[in-house]
This record gives sequence, structure tokens and C-alpha cells, in this order.
Amino acid sequence: MLAAQRKELLLDRLHADGRLVAKDLAIELDTSEDTIRRDLRELAAAGLCHRVYGGAIPVAPAAASYAHRQQLATSSKQRVAAACLQLIESGSTLILDGGTTALEVARVLPRDPELTVITHSPTIAVALVDHPAEVFVLGGRLFKHSVVTSGAATAEAAALVSADLFLLGVTGVRPDTGLTTGDADEAAMKRTLSRRASQTWVMASEEKIGAASPFPVLGLDEVTGIVSDADHAHPVLTELESAGVRVLRA
Repeated sequence: MLAAQRKELLLDRLHADGRLVAKDLAIELDTSEDTIRRDLRELAAAGLCHRVYGGAIPVAPAAASYAHRQQLATSSKQRVAAACLQLIESGSTLILDGGTTALEVARVLPRDPELTVITHSPTIAVALVDHPAEVFVLGGRLFKHSVVTSGAATAEAAALVSADLFLLGVTGVRPDTGLTTGDADEAAMKRTLSRRASQTWVMASEEKIGAASPFPVLGLDEVTGIVSDADHAHPVLTELESAGVRVLRA
């Protein structure tokens, strides 16, 4: 089998099974594990999969540019945003993460003048300019990929706030890799914000379920639950629920 044919088969199998195991594939294709690992390294370098110990898993499509993500799975994100409203109590304090799903939440927030929103996303803050809620913006260095602030200044500002709820955005949700995102500093900022809230719920539109990015954010046991619109029979959600993870279906 030619290398190009083998890589195409690997991608088809990855999309069908949600995971590749190099040892099993080497036996099935009658080739060496080194050959399969080399194929996986090349596919990962091209952004087509995410390498993990022993194989590979799907790359998170949400790792694309902000402009591209605004066009990605918009109806899915709107469903997740609508479900998140069930978690927001009148008069509460909400930390709203950056990202395109969080932007959909900002657009449908109940017009409660007693609501307080804390965010490190300029985009979220601008979306709430005409909203009656009190809005606090955490300043710092702008991470342009996600249009959020990060770094020491943002972390110091976050240490001075407390909230009832943090709506957390990630780019990947899997039982084996947990909650992941594409930047180490952004992952650290998300952990900092989670520590400032009584509850943390993950906003996970369907394309994020089963995907993974390089940097861990939190373990699944460190969040209150996951809000997702993925199919009720999705094997990853089923596995998460079997492991005791709370899932709010959108």
C-alpha cells in the first residue's frame, strides 16, 4: 500500500472510530509500528489529527481562527447557549469565557439588571454594551487567536473577583484527555477563572465532543458539568455519563 493510500485509510478510520491505535493498525495493515507512527506524525503536522500516546485522536476544529470559528457550527452553538440560560439565576454573578459559543450566550442573556457579568473578552463586553447587566472587563495582554486577555495582569485581576457560575469554553472534550484547548497560557487563564466561581459548566457544541487539543484545561472531575447538543447516542457523551459526569443536553 502506498503511503498516500495508507494515510487516507488512517483518516477514514479516525473519523469513523474516533481514535487510532498504532499497534493495532500495524498488525492490520501488515506494516511496522514505526511506519504508522511516522504517518501519524505527518498527519499531525498537517493539522489532520492530534497525536497521543500509542496513536492519535481527532483534532479540534475549534482550533481554527476566530473569524473561521464564527462561521463554524453556528446553530449548534446557539442551542448550547440557549441551554446555558437554565444555569443563570436572576441577580447572580457570571464569569463568561471568550469564544464564539460564549458570544452566543451574551446575545441571549436575560435582560436582568441585577445580573453581573465578568469577562476577559473584549468581544463579549462589546456585545453587552446595550444590556442592563453590570459588566466588568478583566484587562491584560490580548491573545488575538481567541480575542481574550491573558497573562499576569489578567490573572491578578481575576484573583479579585468571585462568581456564582463560570461558563467555560474549550476546544476538546474527551474522557481520556479531559478538557483541552490550543494554547498553554489560555488554558492557565481558564483554570484561574474556574477557581473564582462556585460552579463551572463547560460549553461544548457538537464539534468539540470527541476532539482534543494539545493543552489540558481541567479534568472532568473538576467541573460541575457539560452543556452539549451532541446526539443523545453519541458514544463519548454516553461514556462521560457512565463515568458520572453531569451532562445538560441542549
